[in-house]
Amino acid sequence: MVYNCTLENEGNMIIAQFPDMPNIQTFGYTQEEALAMAKEALEACLESDISRGLPIPPPSYTKGYPVSVASHIALSLKLRELRGSQSQTDIARKLGLSYQAYQRLENPRKANPTVKTLEKIARVYGRELRILL
Repeated sequence: MVYNCTLENEGNMIIAQFPDMPNIQTFGYTQEEALAMAKEALEACLESDISRGLPIPPPSYTKGYPVSVASHIALSLKLRELRGSQSQTDIARKLGLSYQAYQRLENPRKANPTVKTLEKIARVYGRELRILL
């Protein structure tokens, strides 16, 4: 998952912003530093918003500079998207997991699924699990 940011020179700083996530703004003194700070700010904001159950806007801005989201955050967002209007309890039952175990999967601060759990999730949603080997 990738969100794109804009970089704008302002004095001796480079300001990084995400049009899809207007609450995120950071800076660096070089382009590399600004992009590293942008990644850190984006991931921190996503983790916080996901943990609080806030809606997350999908990436739609395609210009600027791409910033990849860590896989554990992308997984949490994908699980929420796939679940849709179904409850976490319903999905947990389908997976043969406790409600609490499934909740952890959707929380990027706590998720650490095994490959077998990911395979179960893929089956429940009628998807294929693709892994780089």
